[in-house]
Amino acid sequence: MERVWLSSPHMGEMEKVYVAEAFATNWVAPLGPNVEAFEKQLSEYVGVKGVLSLSSGTGALHLALKMLGIKRDDIVLCQSFTFAASAFPITYCDATPVFIDSERDTWNMDPELLEKAIKDQLKKGKKPAAIMVVHLYGMPAKMDEIAAIAQAYDIPLIEDAAEALGSSYKGKACGSFGKMGILSFNGNKIITTSGGGALTSNDEAIITKARFLATQAREPVPYYLHKEIGYNYRLSNVLAGIGRGQMEVLPQRIDRRREIFDFYKNELGNSGSIHFFDEPEGLFSNRWLTTVLFDKKIGTGFNEKLRVELEKFNIETRALWKPLHQQPVFAGCDSYNNGVSDELFETGLCLPSGSNISGENLEKVVYEIKRFLS
Repeated sequence: MERVWLSSPHMGEMEKVYVAEAFATNWVAPLGPNVEAFEKQLSEYVGVKGVLSLSSGTGALHLALKMLGIKRDDIVLCQSFTFAASAFPITYCDATPVFIDSERDTWNMDPELLEKAIKDQLKKGKKPAAIMVVHLYGMPAKMDEIAAIAQAYDIPLIEDAAEALGSSYKGKACGSFGKMGILSFNGNKIITTSGGGALTSNDEAIITKARFLATQAREPVPYYLHKEIGYNYRLSNVLAGIGRGQMEVLPQRIDRRREIFDFYKNELGNSGSIHFFDEPEGLFSNRWLTTVLFDKKIGTGFNEKLRVELEKFNIETRALWKPLHQQPVFAGCDSYNNGVSDELFETGLCLPSGSNISGENLEKVVYEIKRFLS
């Protein structure tokens, strides 16, 4: 049986052209014309003054924290319901993550819990050094409330928009809020550079300094001189060529992902057992992945039973993120919980959502879900 992937890369036509240009001009090393053009595309699309293309979104988060001067024993408030890569860079800086649970409207950081955590940490004599909010599965977080809290307590805000390129909050693009934002172009994202990411900011001085650190912090002298610790985080010119082509078809990819969500909702939303994640007013999601919740009345662990059943038919699905406050690697870290992300993990599932999935395979997924439900 043909494999039905959760979210596989979807190539267009221009990717080959830009990659061929890189080979023809021998720009196969890091940096080059494709990198510059790709960063310009991203800057214009997201609506920020500066973009730095990098080898991964994780590297972008690490650089964002370094640009804020995050150091040993600093506290960084991080969304709990997210992939571990949101929090790993905090530990790279020897800082301590403190996890904030989700609210039900967007599944993202709960503003009330965020403020509670800030007040609690202040009582302990530790002012948080940064807030890291995530736009999960392409759904924007409640940025008005979160940004207002960050401003009230004078805490820098980092926006993890790894899954949210093309999403917007009240007309403003995800990746353009806060002090810095990050994007991911991993192979399963809405567009890809095979592997890659980007740092975004309206502070051009931040991008300039981050660019310096991302290229091994080499001083501008005619020999190798280093006064700071640097990193090898730049995106290659070849991969940036893929990114250029992908950006040209991004609107179509978003439209297709949203069509897929609508198809699933129309086919499965009336079952009474499957619940879909709707957009709150003013929010626009790229619908990177279509996610569903199963009613508890059909039994504990139904999501995992269905995942195993669909795998028998070569259909890839995935559990929702296991909250970081449940992860053994973060045992002992403070967390402020309300049970929302625990419940989402226990009852949710991600369905095949790639923009290149065929109509026949979408119908196959729906058929097998309906069959198993009955």
